[in-house]
Formats: sequence, structure tokens, C-alpha cells
Amino acid sequence: MRPLTVDQSMTMNLNCEDRDQLLTEFDRQVQTLIHKGYPEAGSMSVEEFLALVEPLRARVVDLDLPEKDIEKGCLPFVMVIKSDLVATETAMSLVEREGKRGITKLYPREPQDFHPIESVRLPGGIAYLLVDIDRGKESINVVPNEALTMIQQQNRSPLTIDEGIAVVTHYPEFLIKNNCFSLLASRHPADQRVPAIWINSEKRSNLGWCWAGNPHTWLGSASCASRIGL
Repeated sequence: MRPLTVDQSMTMNLNCEDRDQLLTEFDRQVQTLIHKGYPEAGSMSVEEFLALVEPLRARVVDLDLPEKDIEKGCLPFVMVIKSDLVATETAMSLVEREGKRGITKLYPREPQDFHPIESVRLPGGIAYLLVDIDRGKESINVVPNEALTMIQQQNRSPLTIDEGIAVVTHYPEFLIKNNCFSLLASRHPADQRVPAIWINSEKRSNLGWCWAGNPHTWLGSASCASRIGL
């Protein structure tokens, strides 16, 4: 995992090519969400959805971002749409991996039973940017409770359910068989269940849960450097 490098008040001096690449990627992610039906799922028009997310476009070029490296498990940024607008089960069903839709299996819990942990502060509003994402290779086979300590010692933050779904929505290839990932920032207050996204036996992206004290040889814990809102 990389140490925190992003200061939300920092403006990076970008050349035109870098700036254009960042804006092109931002626009690609917006079009992905429109193509998948996020405006309809959120009961709004495409124009209303664009008005909601467009202000974030200017924030992209203010960031010191790492290079994308799917193999190593590094992403520069993804746009997150909160489940306040598009319900978790709906958003997960819009994830496509190898032509198959994602599924949610959190029984006996429901997605709304999981809440951000105390140390995680989410930006206001419905949409924001998740910055400098790490898939969690270093935390494979580490129990979630210990992985959380590792992440925090790196001055990074674990991901929420909404953020995990955003990652596999924009980059379905980011989820790989030997490094699926837990979402340690979303927890149920009454038990030790930790949500995670993995590839199930049907090769679908599966939002489920594991126990906080159990390690898995194929499951790490994803993290980010920062979150950028408006």
C-alpha cells in the first residue's frame, strides 16, 4: 500500500496531455453510469444526473494521482454514487463481469444495516471521487480487524460498500480471483460481519460478508488515500 499523497487543498501542475487524460477518464465514468441506467434508477433525467456530477469534473485536475495499474491493484480515481440515490442491490445488479450481472447476498443482514465506521468521514452530497485506490494485496490472508489497523497506520482509509461497488462498476476487471477485497469501512454495529466483494462459483461479482476474525487466502482489504467532494 502507498502512503497518503493527496492533500485536498493541493493543486497539481498538469500538462495539457495529463489534464486531457484525466478529463477523458472522468467523462468515461459518467457515460458508464448513464449507460447502466443510474439516472433512471435514481428517478431523474440524464440532464439532472449530469448536473449532479459535473461539478466534480473540475476537481479531478486538482489531484496528484497515481498511474492506473490493474495488475498491481492501483486505480487513480473512481466516481462514487451513494446508495441514497441508487439502492445497493440495484447498483450491484448493474455491475457486469464477463457478461454476468453482480448479485447481493448479505443475509441475514440487509445493505442498509451496514454503516460507515466512526473513523471514516464521507463527503456530503450524492456523488464524490474516491482517490488513489489500492486493492489490498498486502492484506491478503490477514484478518479484517488486523487489516484495518494496517490501513490506518498507512494513513489511508478502508472502503465502504458504496465505494466497493463503484470500483467494480467502473473497473470490473479490477476484481480478480486471487485478490478480491473486503470493505472494512462499512460495518454492522451489532456483530462481526464485514462486507466484501468476491467472484462466486458462477463467476459473478458477489457482495457478501465474512467474519472480522477470519483470514482468506484470496481476500484482501481495499483502501483509498482520500475522498473528494464538492
